[in-house]
Amino acid sequence: MELQFLGTGSGVPSKDRNLSSVALKLLNERNEVWLFDVGEATQQQILCTSIRPRKINKIFITHLHGDHIFGLPGLLSSRSFQGGTTPLDLYGPVGIKKFVQTTLNLSESHLGYKINYHELRTNGLIFDDDATFKVTCGQLDHRITCFGYRIEEKPHPGELLMDRVRAYNVPNGPLLGQLKRGKTINLPDGTQLNGQDFIGPPQLGRIVTILGDTRYTKKSVTLAQNADVLVHESTLAGDQAKLAHQHYHSTSSQAAHVALQAHVQQLLLTHISARYVGPQFYELLKDARKIFPQSYVVKDFDQFVVQFKHQE
Repeated sequence: MELQFLGTGSGVPSKDRNLSSVALKLLNERNEVWLFDVGEATQQQILCTSIRPRKINKIFITHLHGDHIFGLPGLLSSRSFQGGTTPLDLYGPVGIKKFVQTTLNLSESHLGYKINYHELRTNGLIFDDDATFKVTCGQLDHRITCFGYRIEEKPHPGELLMDRVRAYNVPNGPLLGQLKRGKTINLPDGTQLNGQDFIGPPQLGRIVTILGDTRYTKKSVTLAQNADVLVHESTLAGDQAKLAHQHYHSTSSQAAHVALQAHVQQLLLTHISARYVGPQFYELLKDARKIFPQSYVVKDFDQFVVQFKHQE
């Protein structure tokens, strides 16, 4: 489970930052890549990574401002050109279906796969496969309808405690497999073993919260509660709170307060204003770390492995 940032700027692209897009790579867990927002030139950014468009089978759009969706039609077309045939699920506010269908129809673009549209009208559960992940959404405080997404991994089964197994000389083969599945087995010498006594505790799943553009709001805290990673916009520095509020955005300090209140493990700041060029982004980082030390200002192409929580 890994995050890779394809665009970390806001409003307009700059020489250093493309527009909003982040990939959640679930190659080990589901052999899939999920995208969150598709700013202009996202497919160009993808060319600089190991991501294959045909692996992208879910796209989550936070809101319909251009810097978050103008790259979507091109990416959808390229996915088809490059051999993508499996259906794609597209989640986003009401209007995302009309935007995609209008641009594809006017450009006479024909896809070799089906798009399943999921237009979001309320907060709550939007995906659950029962086995690996569930996703919930919540509406934020932006100038237009905007959502944040909470991705929760299901617990992993406990591992077989091999030291305990070796003490009973369990032979390799079907008996060991049954024990690993928690079943009761009978050894050749008549000893009966309950598989549940040889399985360690389950490993808690990881939680990633990815928020769209928003003012500071308690709804962000709810979505981010106990997350391993929180991806939060940080358009402006802490001393620009009034300006951020006027434009329905957050400062780095406000994002840090959300992380602190939600008890997250790591805060990744993105959607950086073009006014913070070069090393000026340290101003954002300094403001955030005063409040939440585990804060990082991300750059295009940065990658972060989402670690499991340590269990005693």
